Amino acid sequence: MATSHAQDKLEFNKLRKRLRRQVGQAIADYNMIQDGDKVMVCLSGGKDSYTMLDILMNLQAHAPIHFELIAVNLDQKQPGFPEHVLPEYLTNLGVPFHIIEKDTYSIVQEVVPEGKTTCGICSRLRRGSLYGWARQNNITKIALGHHRDDIIETAFLNLFYGGKLKAMPPKLLSDDKTNIVIRPLSYCRESDITRYSEQQQFPIIPCNLCGSQENLQRQVIKDMIQTWDKQYPGRSDIIFRSLQNVSPSQLADNSLFNFTDLESLREAPSDDIKQIDDGFIERAFSG
Repeated sequence: MATSHAQDKLEFNKLRKRLRRQVGQAIADYNMIQDGDKVMVCLSGGKDSYTMLDILMNLQAHAPIHFELIAVNLDQKQPGFPEHVLPEYLTNLGVPFHIIEKDTYSIVQEVVPEGKTTCGICSRLRRGSLYGWARQNNITKIALGHHRDDIIETAFLNLFYGGKLKAMPPKLLSDDKTNIVIRPLSYCRESDITRYSEQQQFPIIPCNLCGSQENLQRQVIKDMIQTWDKQYPGRSDIIFRSLQNVSPSQLADNSLFNFTDLESLREAPSDDIKQIDDGFIERAFSG
């Protein structure tokens, strides 16, 4: 029994180190957090945002730079939402926090026809409320809890249903150029976050507005990728690396690469290249 407990503790420590290393690497690779930043950690009450806050607090304590953290939750006035859970948790944690109260639930229910997916409009309303609060309170970075699986799934959602090669970038400047969004969990697997959350026993708050809906397009994509990973271990790793290794000249977007004027970029072959070409042709026909 003691051996089993020691092994579990060892595995958890390895998991925690891996997540911290991956978050630290993502922050470094994309220069997400800089000295003096005031980072708004968007806390939904789900496993991802709890894990993000936990790891960012650890990094804050050990980082060579100084930055502030403030946890912010949007209370959307969903029926049965346990309003006491996050304030109690964050107070005990000792982290500064703020609860934004805005009844987006009623808006969603009024606008979206019964039986239709609410995720899209709910997300837009939530984002607007959080962005507005960030602008009003001198927030320099908005941290969202999207992980590597979210990024890959979004890429396929846009590919299959939106006709776009587009995902979630680890760092983003908002359309109005006023907010910078960061995703510190960009390198972290959802399976690792789930295990970490269970071990830490975070007080999870389920999303009863959109999370309970079945047969969402995202779930279809998630199932597809999980099936691939079972059949071909490591495939999702390769897919994520491809999002970091884009060749615009090998696609077909005129706004990213100047296909129209390629003729003006063409150079006359050098004598060396001509000799190689002539030699190749001679060998090909002499055989």
